[in-house]
Amino acid sequence: MTRVFGTDGVRGAVGQWPMTPEFVLKLGWAAGKVLGSHGRRRVLIGKDTRVSGYMFESALEAGFSAAGVDVRLLGPMPTPAIAYLTRTLRASAGVVISASHNPFHDNGVKFFSAHGEKLPDAVEDEIQAMLDRPLEVIDNRQLGKAERIEDAPGRYIEFCKSTVPIGMSLAGLRVVVDCAHGATYQVAPRVFAELGADVQVIGASPDGFNINEGVGSTHPESLRDAVLEAGADLGVAFDGDGDRVVMVDAQGAIRDGDELLYVIASGRIQQGYAGGVVGTLMSNLGLERAIEALGHPFFRAKVGDRYVHEALRRERWLLGGESSGHLLCLDRHTTGDGIVAALQVLAEMARRERSLDELLQSMDILPQALINVRIEQPLSVEDPVIREAVRAAEAQLAGRGRVLLRPSGTEPLIRVMVEGESADQVRDVAEGLAEAVRAHAAA
Repeated sequence: MTRVFGTDGVRGAVGQWPMTPEFVLKLGWAAGKVLGSHGRRRVLIGKDTRVSGYMFESALEAGFSAAGVDVRLLGPMPTPAIAYLTRTLRASAGVVISASHNPFHDNGVKFFSAHGEKLPDAVEDEIQAMLDRPLEVIDNRQLGKAERIEDAPGRYIEFCKSTVPIGMSLAGLRVVVDCAHGATYQVAPRVFAELGADVQVIGASPDGFNINEGVGSTHPESLRDAVLEAGADLGVAFDGDGDRVVMVDAQGAIRDGDELLYVIASGRIQQGYAGGVVGTLMSNLGLERAIEALGHPFFRAKVGDRYVHEALRRERWLLGGESSGHLLCLDRHTTGDGIVAALQVLAEMARRERSLDELLQSMDILPQALINVRIEQPLSVEDPVIREAVRAAEAQLAGRGRVLLRPSGTEPLIRVMVEGESADQVRDVAEGLAEAVRAHAAA
């Protein structure tokens, strides 16, 4: 069978292979056979708010049961919540039904190990191999059972609050929280309210179809407008499954993952953190320069939180993330967590008694343009024509910027990124390169 695992589990359009109920049932069975042999025969299943989540939840439940694995259903919960609860409830694995920041007509399945981390490649390989075998139902006396965990939101809310100093209060702070009509809609507003903030909520009315639609971290303009209209001190936006965060300061400036990572890292460094910081090939050069100016190393991993996590483990560092807002604070959680990351930023604001824009005054973000070029057929960024277009773009920057082309791991896109010292030049170079890619893809 064609390999189904990408950089973040299995993902695709609902109703098209591999995101069909038949395949997801088989995936649940295969995962159950493998994961059940690695520890306790019990898994947790959570999901975001897509309407197809009902269908895939049932399919996975059936597959795990056929493999003799018990299931605990969590309902709509953020992806990092499943990672946390997998550890604390001593399950053998956690499963999340989500396509993260994608629109509702996509969905996916991703797995966490018993330790609340992404599955090792070796375990994914075992599941992949099991998919080639015929589905055989275990003896009836050993079929897995299913039950729903009703107190899951409360457990996770308490965990989030535990990641900041016990005396920290958000009293007097007006915060707009954008839940992207996604998995954070039940828990995120409560976390900030229980810490004392005056909370205004947008994007918290999921209907199965509106996840990420015009709201959330992929559309922070909605949050910016709400912050300015409310005269709020801060805005916080999550993506559909809650593992990414973007913020808006009181002046309406959108602050991405690079800037938030700098706030967290600079604060940890002030308090004695001795390690470095991991970004990605897409991280702004301004972040790299700012971290190195603090006397700490900065490493660029491939794009994808899996690669950031691998680099952190290899270097034995604790802090890393992506421009998209997928931030890892391994001193607080085993995986990227939008709510926890936002709380770390708020904790720094409280500790240093500074606003978000004040905390970022010592970091200079270089102009950066990102254009997504949709392609109908696979196109290698190593194609000679594409490489020549990249060289021409780099020549225009004359050593005062960066050019990066990479295929999306989740969508049929080539991402064109150009970074430099002049915003006008960066935009012009990016548009010219994107057009060259588009024209070659259509040829």
